[in-house]
Amino acid sequence: MSGFNDRERAFEAEFARDQEVQFRITARRNRLVGEWAAERMGLTPEETDAYAKAVVQADFEEAGDEDVIRKLAGDLTAASVEISDAEIRSVLNDKTAEARRQFMDSQN
Repeated sequence: MSGFNDRERAFEAEFARDQEVQFRITARRNRLVGEWAAERMGLTPEETDAYAKAVVQADFEEAGDEDVIRKLAGDLTAASVEISDAEIRSVLNDKTAEARRQFMDSQN
């Protein structure tokens, strides 16, 4: 029975580690997409930093990416930047890949 318990604990530890990695990648992605949006809105470097942090915080409102997409779409539209949800989703995908690369590079 001990072997089964050891495997169960190992799977739980691996799951927790995978969740932590995914959280870090998503937070990094949100920061990158916040920086992208801030550039599109013409924000200063200080405003860009604050905005990127706000995008990261927006992701805690609900599960999934819809909260981030709503924030970006609303803020970009308010800043008179023409943007579609499809373009925002495309940028999210691109920034996810970039965030994953950055995370992996930081682990080496």
